[in-house]
Amino acid sequence: MFKKQQYNERETVEGCVRNERKAQELLYRTHFDTMMRMCMRYTNDKDKAMEIVNIGFLKVFQKLHTFQFKGSLEGWIRRLVFHCLSDHYRKNSKYLQFMVFEERDQSSLEEAHSNLYAEDILKMVDTLPPATQEVFRLYAIEGFTHVEISKNVGISVGTSKWHLSNARKILKKLIDQNNLRQYAG
Repeated sequence: MFKKQQYNERETVEGCVRNERKAQELLYRTHFDTMMRMCMRYTNDKDKAMEIVNIGFLKVFQKLHTFQFKGSLEGWIRRLVFHCLSDHYRKNSKYLQFMVFEERDQSSLEEAHSNLYAEDILKMVDTLPPATQEVFRLYAIEGFTHVEISKNVGISVGTSKWHLSNARKILKKLIDQNNLRQYAG
């Protein structure tokens, strides 16, 4: 067992860039649970989620020298891990079919989003109203519960659920419009 040192975020990042194993372990341990929770939300397979998280952290360590300390380190890590998650689904099932709807009519929605890639859905998410977008990202992408969202954002659980429902309605409409354009053109 190693002697635990206290590092601040900057020291941890700088240590990782210098390839210091203790700093890398600290960064990994600090952010692992959050990234695992996000991946489990989509895979429901602990081994697959662990694989995606580890690939994500490999990319984090490879690109950490580019982190500018502008914004959240956790958000930056989350973005890289999420891209690995997206890449996994694009590679292994060709089309993204995991993100938008939990309560769905399989037959109609499979057709509705069979042509959408992760980038398309993320662009659609970017068009949501700010509060709805924030709740959707926290719930569907980052894996927070409605209780956690309500505490972090300062809204009620019911309001969080309403924003998620609203996001799903808007995204379904955008997906339908996208499919109509594809079939027409």
